[in-house]
Amino acid sequence: MIHELDTVVLSHDIKEHNLRRGDIGAVVHCYENNTVFEVEFVTAGGNTIALLTLTQDDIRPIHNAEILHVRELASV
Repeated sequence: MIHELDTVVLSHDIKEHNLRRGDIGAVVHCYENNTVFEVEFVTAGGNTIALLTLTQDDIRPIHNAEILHVRELASV
């Protein structure tokens, strides 16, 4: 189950926001019995890339055995 302040992983690309599958976000709010979430994606410098309303199909919890990866944000 996903809760507020959880770190989550994007399940698919969202091209209009320059986000890719595997990008990491933070849940800032849960709606509708934890089926819809407000998720913030930020750069390493703390700048918000996107604040999106997403469903359980769009995100998943991060797993302890996963390794984080850095990519440069392409210009929009």
